[in-house]
Amino acid sequence: MSWHQSYKEKLTTAEEAVKAVQSGHRIYYSGNAATPFPLIEALTNRKDELENVQLNHVLLIGQDPIARPEFQGHFRHNSLFVGPADRAAINDGRADYVPVFLHQIPRLFREEIIPLDVAIIHTSPPDEHGFCSFGVEVLATKAAADCASMVIAQVNENMPRVLGDSFIHVSQMTHIVEHSAPLPELPRREITDVEQQIARHIAPLIPDGATLQLGIGGVPDAVLKEIAGKKDLGIHTEMVSDGVMEAIEKGIISGRRKSIHTGKAILTFAFGSHRLYEYLHNNPLFESHPTEYVNDPVIVAQNDNMVGINSAIEVDLTGQICSDSIGPMIYSGFGGQVDFIRGAAKSKGGRPIIALSSTAKRGEMSRIAPFLKQGAGVVTTRADVHYVVTEYGAAHLFGRNLRERAEALIGIAHPKFRDELTAAAKERRLLT
Repeated sequence: MSWHQSYKEKLTTAEEAVKAVQSGHRIYYSGNAATPFPLIEALTNRKDELENVQLNHVLLIGQDPIARPEFQGHFRHNSLFVGPADRAAINDGRADYVPVFLHQIPRLFREEIIPLDVAIIHTSPPDEHGFCSFGVEVLATKAAADCASMVIAQVNENMPRVLGDSFIHVSQMTHIVEHSAPLPELPRREITDVEQQIARHIAPLIPDGATLQLGIGGVPDAVLKEIAGKKDLGIHTEMVSDGVMEAIEKGIISGRRKSIHTGKAILTFAFGSHRLYEYLHNNPLFESHPTEYVNDPVIVAQNDNMVGINSAIEVDLTGQICSDSIGPMIYSGFGGQVDFIRGAAKSKGGRPIIALSSTAKRGEMSRIAPFLKQGAGVVTTRADVHYVVTEYGAAHLFGRNLRERAEALIGIAHPKFRDELTAAAKERRLLT
């Protein structure tokens, strides 16, 4: 049978496709800009027919109705990275959170630590050979589709055909739902003065020819503005957004001096504007790969002069980093922070960076603290931390003893908290 005929036979509606889901099933569905909203909505309409369905996913955007209290007992989130859609349910005890490094999520499916019955995915239309691209999110979706007993695919003509290890053949799908809709876009906001100041301290840590890992938000965008004079930078990162596209167009990013994937920007998902998605379509500058490759610290480390820039919620005076919780309240997830911190640390000339503003709560609380809040989790250990950067400077902690670390971190704290932090350090016997 030709793939064209197979495609036609599998074509159905969202309502019919999700009838394949049964009570007790474990599902994975795509997230970020590839969240398959019509299929999720069809699934919610089956609430009263289903019990104990587990929903595995990374970051979901928008509002997820399944996270509402009335869905308890019918569906339960098993979040591999928490966001606004499922944060309340997790902290209310109606959903679950799995602390896991991003590069190890595919392993959970492949080794059946989390066995999957159904993968609900979002793809581009098939090419002339019957292959659909995972488009703006490969991440763990490829592994989920490989491991699940059934694959329900939302095929969207607006999904770009992103190149790399990012394809699934029509023969692997069990149900196909065509739904044409624009992808969600990430609004750009103005870079704050604090973010720009942080970026000014990061820029000197980035040499010409460096390969960058950048996250989401104002600091990465500010960094890309501050390094406008740099040459031949490369990209090996989880996420690509508009700032990377603009830096390529300006000639700041060429990838010519990358030690692996020379001339290519490596990513595992993209989130940005419609223009970014059009730019990614069939663009040989980009290769999208699963997280077990992109985020593997061994692979990351093969990029010479790898600079990983990640954020944090709080850092204590010894350098312990909390990034997934505010005290005991789960806020996000491990993501790829440790993957890239460790990969950059092993890279020849690499520089792992934690960047955060010095204060929170409109300046009323220092994010450099004597201790992490009670119940907070350590995402990046103090032995992994090399650079911590705030708007007041960069503290180099690698190889420093606890006394030197406390001095360096107090030096980049907000001035109004430095006396308080010094007193706390003395009470802890970190300073005398």
